[in-house]
Amino acid sequence: MSTQKSLSPRAWGELSLLALIWGGAFMTTRVVLNEVPVVTLVLHRTFWAALVLWGYVFLRGLPLPRDWRIWGAFLVMGLLNNVIPFGLMAWGQLTIESGLTSILNATTAIFGVLVAALFFGDERLTRRKALGVAFGFSGVTIAIGLSNLTTFDPRSLAQLAVLAGTLFYALASAWARARLGGVAPQIAAAGMLSGASLILLPAAWLIDGPVNFDLTLRTWGAIGYLTVIATAGAFLLYYRVLALAGSGNLMLVTLLIPPVAIVIGAFVLDEALKPQAFIGFALLALGLLVLNGGKRGK
Repeated sequence: MSTQKSLSPRAWGELSLLALIWGGAFMTTRVVLNEVPVVTLVLHRTFWAALVLWGYVFLRGLPLPRDWRIWGAFLVMGLLNNVIPFGLMAWGQLTIESGLTSILNATTAIFGVLVAALFFGDERLTRRKALGVAFGFSGVTIAIGLSNLTTFDPRSLAQLAVLAGTLFYALASAWARARLGGVAPQIAAAGMLSGASLILLPAAWLIDGPVNFDLTLRTWGAIGYLTVIATAGAFLLYYRVLALAGSGNLMLVTLLIPPVAIVIGAFVLDEALKPQAFIGFALLALGLLVLNGGKRGK
């Protein structure tokens, strides 16, 4: 029996919009980094997005969790899904292109399969999953370049930092499944971002110093896009697409984001990627499609 939803034109449209939004986030992150330090950038992203999402929660009248353990889980989720990966990826973008960052970011789904197999008995590593993971990591290796894996210069460290960020995304997904089941996704997202902001407020002060609000209009525009649209708005759209298309089809957004980010990076930031990056992405995409194919039927 098929378990994969067919994509309606509306689902395709919203899936494409989500890819466009997240694809643009890599370019806007690079713009903000020209004036704002890494930790402060991540604080901006989580704090303002949390305010937007709590406004949505209160307008909808959604009931808040009463169990203090849920609020503690939000704090851990914020660390795993926002503080560490957002910070690692932003730091990586100081050195590597936004398009390459988006390609490496697609590894989240590969790590997700491995982490789920490690922690959950019903997510064992089948042959198909193992093949998909193998293709995926082969693509990542080519995209990074074998020489960069043996020489630890700033560029290679930046790429490894982005990969580490995707591992934390996968760990966050496992944590959410284990501890946040039954919590409304909008509240989970708002709580997670609030937990991240609580961690980042003292961290940003200690590492970067007092937050500087004297920024150019271009930087504020990029911060607005990154926080309101690419974080708060994208979370809400993400769950709409999940309901319309199903979790299997939602993985397709991982394949749509890098082309968007590469095109935007080329036109706005004058970035150019080496051919090996595109070859690597093709192999990574094949791995993701193999993994997605395993969801089509039982």
